[in-house]
Amino acid sequence: MSSPAHPADSHDVIRVRGARENNLRDISLDLPKRRLTVFTGVSGSGKSSLVFSTIAAESQRMINETYSSFLQGFMPSLARPDVDELQGLTTAIIVDQERMGANVRSTVGTVTDASAHLRTLFSKLAEPHVGGPGAYSFNVPSVTAAGAMTVQRGAKTIAEKATYSRVGGMCPRCEGMGEISDVDLAELYDEELSLDEGPFTIPNYAAGGWYVKIFSRSGFFPSDKPIRSFTKRQLHDFLYKEPTKISIDGMNMTYEGLIPKIQKSILSKDRDAMQPHVRAFVDRAVKFVVCPECEGTRLAEHARTSRIDGLSIADATSLQITELAEWVESLRSSHTGPTVAPLLANLSDLLGSFVRIGLGYLALDRPSGTLSGGESQRTRMIRHLGSALTDVTYVFDEPTIGLHPHDIATMNSLLLDLRDKGNTVLVVEHKPETIAIADHVVDLGPRAGALGGTVQYQGDLAGLRASATLTGVHLDRRASLKESVREPRGAIEIRGAHHHNLQDVDVDIPLGVLTVITGVAGSGKSSLVHGSLPKDAGAVVVDQTAIRGSRRSNPATYTGLLEPIRKAFAKANGVKPALFSNNSEGACPVCKGAGVIYTELGFMETVETLCEECEGRRFRADVLEHTFGGRDIAEVLALSVAEARELFSAEETKVPAAARMLGHLDEVGLGYLTIGQPLTTLSGGERQRLKLATHLGEKGGIYVLDEPTTGLHLADVDQLLGLLDRLVDSGRSVIVIEHHQAVMAHADHLIDLGPGAGADGGRIVFEGSPAELVADASTLTGKHLREYVGA
Repeated sequence: MSSPAHPADSHDVIRVRGARENNLRDISLDLPKRRLTVFTGVSGSGKSSLVFSTIAAESQRMINETYSSFLQGFMPSLARPDVDELQGLTTAIIVDQERMGANVRSTVGTVTDASAHLRTLFSKLAEPHVGGPGAYSFNVPSVTAAGAMTVQRGAKTIAEKATYSRVGGMCPRCEGMGEISDVDLAELYDEELSLDEGPFTIPNYAAGGWYVKIFSRSGFFPSDKPIRSFTKRQLHDFLYKEPTKISIDGMNMTYEGLIPKIQKSILSKDRDAMQPHVRAFVDRAVKFVVCPECEGTRLAEHARTSRIDGLSIADATSLQITELAEWVESLRSSHTGPTVAPLLANLSDLLGSFVRIGLGYLALDRPSGTLSGGESQRTRMIRHLGSALTDVTYVFDEPTIGLHPHDIATMNSLLLDLRDKGNTVLVVEHKPETIAIADHVVDLGPRAGALGGTVQYQGDLAGLRASATLTGVHLDRRASLKESVREPRGAIEIRGAHHHNLQDVDVDIPLGVLTVITGVAGSGKSSLVHGSLPKDAGAVVVDQTAIRGSRRSNPATYTGLLEPIRKAFAKANGVKPALFSNNSEGACPVCKGAGVIYTELGFMETVETLCEECEGRRFRADVLEHTFGGRDIAEVLALSVAEARELFSAEETKVPAAARMLGHLDEVGLGYLTIGQPLTTLSGGERQRLKLATHLGEKGGIYVLDEPTTGLHLADVDQLLGLLDRLVDSGRSVIVIEHHQAVMAHADHLIDLGPGAGADGGRIVFEGSPAELVADASTLTGKHLREYVGA
């Protein structure tokens, strides 16, 4: 493919001068506008710091400044990135790999506006007519008979009153959740104890706490008698009483039964955002079952029974999008009126975008929180594909994540389409197939962390191939097929698997070997492994769920590494371990252990400044007087993983527990990370490997890894393969879901699902060794692996 000539005019470049954000080393470069630029380099080399934290961040900050001060007060405050000069910026649209929030009310349809189009369509064509678009929404409450009368007072005509009588489509039983919670009372309290004795086993309901005080002094039941002795009325008031005003110590309070109380304070919250101990309580105490009234559709009866050609909106959103698109097309031929035809055309185009981007196997009612990082990113792309905007900057973070080699060509064509509309496209990427379509390449490195942050190469693809950079050397390097494969030691038998799109699958996953599960996105790989693997298999699962953490969280706190370090400091200095936590007693009193001071300036931007008291070290001055191995705690947290491992492995400063965890971090390729670095600064690939490191020390015979090459540079994949080999050679069984051909070629056993995605997938299309798959080459995976190894 020929590339457009590079612009020579200075107005046709994004000019970067003196970029120093994170680990960037005062770099300067010019990026051509209206071209596709791919940024390469090992994970942690500075790609995201340049593209997202510098260029995209400054573009968004400058756009925010164009709004009035009043509006800016409602926007997030964005600090100016550490860069001397940025010129030629255009509006930046960021399409990153962050997974969508797990809000139970958010679905594929709601986040893309497809559901809004569909609700409008049903409000116009469905019979019986039940109201406007809101009448078909599970997020809009239905109005009771009494409530309907109140709403109707504003209606003037009979038709309006009929419309207002059913304002929303939410199922009243489950409130639009699709499921109801069944609480195990035995997991909430010990009925042998009285309220005065602290019977609760609920987080934040400790004896003497405020919640318990309200219960014990409500007066609705005795506080000094065991709960099991309560009368029927007292037990009802204890568990289910409606909100009621009471007075405690002269203060007016509201009492509410235990069940509705915890439903509001705990169960209604996003499970993924819960603290681990709260999440464990919910998993233990609450069982969620399909709502018996709406059968999981989330919709009220009037919305479920209103149909177009026999199809309800619940039926439509549960269809695979490819099937839904066909149904919408069939309606276009029979509904050509001016009020419906444009709506059908827009909906058809939107659904076509799903299919084009490789997500046709999804359904609109799929919860957005269940999408993988790659699916989330492609879903976000949909709103931009038909956009009429030009001369904007689109920023992508590894858009090929989660894509089978067969699908990467489609993604590439979409990126080129955006460029050809006159937009600047900036892509952070590791896959050679996407690097190959670049008009311009910027390679950062040479390594990661403190050893990265410089521009190693910028120019065209041919120049990159000829360069001696790590990316240039590895760009055309290919893994070879294994000459011999390991023999399995038994197998995990899966029989009749039908989770999601699996079609009654029978398969044996061999033990004692490296097994790789392959297939196009949506073919059923995750459903087979995560949904069908027996619970008693005792597998250690490292999946794609996001690591949550604030700027106070870091690798040391996340992995548990800080605990043995604190104890070592405490023992060496004869003081308490709590002193060596910036989130506890040792925190700087001025910045509260944050290292920076945040100054609120009303409606203006919040200013972040280095704490003058601790100079950013986060600890009290007297705490920093205590040392271990000649370093204070702040200096230790500033060490890289490799440096810290050396410290805690030395004979005179040996801390075995710390050295062991640091070894795991080094083993997964994170030796360059600073152990006190905020988790918020880590890339997606770094977070994934951080999670893997925490599991390496666990006792378990089976390891399940979900796309462990995410975020890995070509040169780092070899290190990952070595790690997988060591796990297997130590007696473990390793099961990997993966698209990377190098991992496929290295497998002992391959299980390929397909042949397509969604309803067209869910079947085993191949089992055997990589060499056998290449020789067979009848599946999409086999064809691409044969091409990769050059067979």
